[in-house]
Amino acid sequence: MNIAIIGAGGWGTALSVLLHGKGHRVRLWAYVPAHVTEMQSKHENVHFLPGVPLPPDLEISNDMARVVQGAELVVMAVPSHTMRDTCRKLPPLAAPVLSVSKGIENETGKRMTEIIAEMLPHEPVAALSGPSHAEEVARGTPTAVVASSLHPELAGLVQRTFMTDRFRIYTGDDLVGVELGGALKNVIAIAAGITDGLGLGDNAKAALVTRGQAEMSRLGMAFGARQETFFGLSGMGDLMVTCFSKWSRNRGVGERLGRGETLDQILASMEMVAEGVRTAKSAVSLSQKTGIEVPITREVVAVLYQGKSPRQAMQDLMMRGAKPELPLLSGKK
Repeated sequence: MNIAIIGAGGWGTALSVLLHGKGHRVRLWAYVPAHVTEMQSKHENVHFLPGVPLPPDLEISNDMARVVQGAELVVMAVPSHTMRDTCRKLPPLAAPVLSVSKGIENETGKRMTEIIAEMLPHEPVAALSGPSHAEEVARGTPTAVVASSLHPELAGLVQRTFMTDRFRIYTGDDLVGVELGGALKNVIAIAAGITDGLGLGDNAKAALVTRGQAEMSRLGMAFGARQETFFGLSGMGDLMVTCFSKWSRNRGVGERLGRGETLDQILASMEMVAEGVRTAKSAVSLSQKTGIEVPITREVVAVLYQGKSPRQAMQDLMMRGAKPELPLLSGKK
């Protein structure tokens, strides 16, 4: 297939390498012209995927019209806060669009495929999500993710296009659950990183991740997602890898917060995007619309934006009112 990948961060680059290895004709769009020149000359994405050689014949360009010309599939791999503006710059397409970005728009609370559908209303959309750090996918370590779409034929197309003996694709139709799982887990990962930075141990982190999964499920179900999705690859799978991996930028942000650094100091030293920093605000806004409790997410927002001490945030979570673990089963809400 002719495939256009919009966004030359770590994930877009890793998928370019994977798809090129399958024999697809891949064009990769990068926002910064100097980044294009560097990748072309060094055959490596030094800034976002260092140590992974790029195929010499991988076409990399800053010309968006050139990249999408003749594309049979367009993959959106840009940071979530730039998705709307990037879609606005795209020329007319005649191909389905796949989002591999994980976030929720601050201003509207919309998921990535909702933004794409709004900006490109004539093209079917899908999302790819799951436990899939770019650093490992690019190096061929075994990975499994889920392709979700309201169009079963498009989910099947993504499955056939991407699947290899090292990159396994499942299909699904719970687009809301898959996208919310991929976005909300980044917020929980910041909290998990805070437990690392505070040195609170394995018990605390395991409890936080487990309760975070419950929080994600509650909020997702309020928007029509299925609960079982949050126990799948795009829910629990992605949550585990993001909360525990050395590659996780969101967990890393939390760890540095727990050690006493400020958010401004952390972001100033980062070239890559930690999606959970912005998504935390969106998640609280969604909870306010539905009345769903998201205590971990609220404490993350308080630490990120309201100057709250990470240690105090953890203490306040521990001292919340007593309640049953499974309120729906106990008959209480």
